[in-house]
Amino acid sequence: MSYYKLAASTTAHCLLGCGLGEVVGVLIGVSLGWATWQSITLGVSLGFVFGFFLGILPLKKRGKTVKEAFKIIALGEVISISVMEATEVLIQIYTPGVMDAGFSDPILWFGMLLALTGGYIAAYPVNLLMIKKGVPRCCH
Repeated sequence: MSYYKLAASTTAHCLLGCGLGEVVGVLIGVSLGWATWQSITLGVSLGFVFGFFLGILPLKKRGKTVKEAFKIIALGEVISISVMEATEVLIQIYTPGVMDAGFSDPILWFGMLLALTGGYIAAYPVNLLMIKKGVPRCCH
């Protein structure tokens, strides 16, 4: 598999974990009427939790212990998730109305889609560089 395809696959895998955590966190925060910073903090935290979980899972299936899997993916996941989450948060904050929207407001869903797309675009070159440099990742 080429570096580019592997980076696309790895970034999509990261997006799944980060995206799930981000969406769940923001939706919980919005539904509870939390302040923007509280919703974002929960979303980012869950993004890391889901991201690491989904990073560890394939390695567990290959016979690694949780500790071994964590050591393998820690650096790459921290970097990738950090870039993705930072981009997503900035897009959510600076897209007018997203952080004040409710579940039924289209702007919330548009903002989440925009944030996830931006997160992927930002993390792809980072993942590509890490793959080329040999930084261990869950998917290769």
